[in-house]
Amino acid sequence: MNYRHAFHAGNFADVVKHALLCRLVRYLQRKEGAIRVYDTHAGPGLYDLDGEAARRTMEHAGGVAALAAADPALREDPLLADYWQAIAPDVADGRYPGSPLIVRRLLRRQDRLSAYELHPEDGAALKALFAGDKAVKAIALDGWLALGAHLPPKEKRGLVLIDPPFEKVSEVDDLADALEKAIVRWRGGTYAVWYPVKKRATVERLHDRLSALAPDEIVFAEFYREAWEPSEAGAAETFVGSGLAVINPPFVFAEEAERIFSRLAPVLVRGKAATFSIKDGAKG
Repeated sequence: MNYRHAFHAGNFADVVKHALLCRLVRYLQRKEGAIRVYDTHAGPGLYDLDGEAARRTMEHAGGVAALAAADPALREDPLLADYWQAIAPDVADGRYPGSPLIVRRLLRRQDRLSAYELHPEDGAALKALFAGDKAVKAIALDGWLALGAHLPPKEKRGLVLIDPPFEKVSEVDDLADALEKAIVRWRGGTYAVWYPVKKRATVERLHDRLSALAPDEIVFAEFYREAWEPSEAGAAETFVGSGLAVINPPFVFAEEAERIFSRLAPVLVRGKAATFSIKDGAKG
């Protein structure tokens, strides 16, 4: 309830996450049948990069602003073009669209989006953003509850994006427990879980818990904009990277994630070099 993404909108993690998200949606749209996308922690849907919160951190300077200033050929790359086209109008106006608005701009006429936000102010903004849009349901509900109550969709095919704030110590276990129940209800869905690469123990526990749910059907795609060095005792952990775990991934996802990371690395790097890791459960 306290987390506000406005402080972090458009940062390097958003660029990485949303670029991969667009590829997942586009893959599901290769078939004509309708899809449904669920966004369990949707936020307000649109952020002001000139607002007080964004200016306080200026995280977008090392993210979407860096991408906007890069060689135009990068933004026109087939693996990044859909993402850039979805955000470009807002970026030009000093704003950044969140995942629900990005997804909405990718949807075909037959597709649908269910976006959940529990924070009162952000939830109200989300509802206002999509007011009158029949393709979108903006719902004031705990996203964890949605995983049990609203699955499976009538469309039969689709994606669940889970992007929690990771503020609580129990977040990894809460996520894994909710995801386990969701998979039982909708085995054929694709599930994408974003997580920060910050505390090594937390990342390792998340790997263990999620791998146990689908050991042969999960990909962990992690982008590190700087070296992941062990912290000194008592020191704050550094937010060095962004991860996306995908259960039931498209067969091309691991390859595309690697190619996207290699293209973004020179632009999003902080420090000497940006690196990445792709772990594909199907390959052991």
